[in-house]
Amino acid sequence: MLNHIWWSLPLTLLVFYFAKKLSVRLKLPIFNPLLISMIIIISLLLMAHTPYEHYFAGSRILNDLLQPAVVALAFPLYEQLHQIRAQWKSIITICFIGSVVAMVTGTAIALWAGATPEIAASVLSKSVTTPIAMAVTSSIGGIPAISAACVVAVGILGSIFGHNLFNVLKIKTQASRGLAMGTAAHAVGTARCAEINHVEGAYSSLALMTCGIITSLLAPFLFPILLHLFS
Repeated sequence: MLNHIWWSLPLTLLVFYFAKKLSVRLKLPIFNPLLISMIIIISLLLMAHTPYEHYFAGSRILNDLLQPAVVALAFPLYEQLHQIRAQWKSIITICFIGSVVAMVTGTAIALWAGATPEIAASVLSKSVTTPIAMAVTSSIGGIPAISAACVVAVGILGSIFGHNLFNVLKIKTQASRGLAMGTAAHAVGTARCAEINHVEGAYSSLALMTCGIITSLLAPFLFPILLHLFS
């Protein structure tokens, strides 16, 4: 078992660099860099019989950079500010409806499937970015680690299948595609949008931040109601 923690940060950076190069070369959504990195690192930890705690301790700085990374997404938002000002009512409405639907559907399905209130609380914030999701989950009695796992899973699925679904539904407007991805697939979906088109990335960034605020404000009031209705 590898007990030293110095290796985890360079390992993470090296694996992600490889995954990014592979994704660019193959140009297939299924080869998402985050998904590839997770598979490789988890496999290496299992083979080395290394606890996750040891790995995380050495790469904690990456976790600490999550919040500044979310703030950095405001730059493409600024570039589209003139369009956003003209559409702010529609944008707020879309993000509000999307946030409520995401919270209600996730929680309701979890409770119908027999999940405990603690697990249901962890699923509720699955569609917002990790720092916000973990804070919201803690405030309503969930398990932040489970919430983080749900966020990653939803983000990867959104980035892989989101644009294919838009094409099937013939959704071509860049603003609509960006808002949908940011609302449903948070930062991972936003990164995918930014790779494809800067306008999509800007609207996805806006949805990501707006839905995070809406979810953090509504979750403490909405979760008890959902618990009463569906449990």
